[in-house]
Amino acid sequence: MGVSRRPAAVRVEIGEIVLDGFGVDPVRVSVAFENELSRLVREQGVPLAANGTVTVDALAGLPPLPAGLSARRLGQELARAVHQGLSGQGEVTP
Repeated sequence: MGVSRRPAAVRVEIGEIVLDGFGVDPVRVSVAFENELSRLVREQGVPLAANGTVTVDALAGLPPLPAGLSARRLGQELARAVHQGLSGQGEVTP
C-alpha cells in the first residue's frame, strides 16, 4: 500500500494583490480568483508543500496578464499564475 503525500489541508493566505492597468470590478476578480485557485489546489495540490509546511513571501517571474480580460477571466488567469508559482514554476522568495 502506498502512502499519500497530499496534506489533509492546504491553507493559502494572500495578503494583497495589486492590479494596475485593469478596469474591472475587483470583487468579481477576487471571487473568480478564489474559486479557480481552490479548484486547482483541490485537483492538483501544492507541489511546494508536498514535504510539509512551506511559507512563501513572494512569487515572481510569473507570466504577464493581458489588460483586456473580463473580471472573471482575469481572476482565473491570475489564480493559474499563482498556482504555477506554488507548483515550483517562477521565482519563489521564502
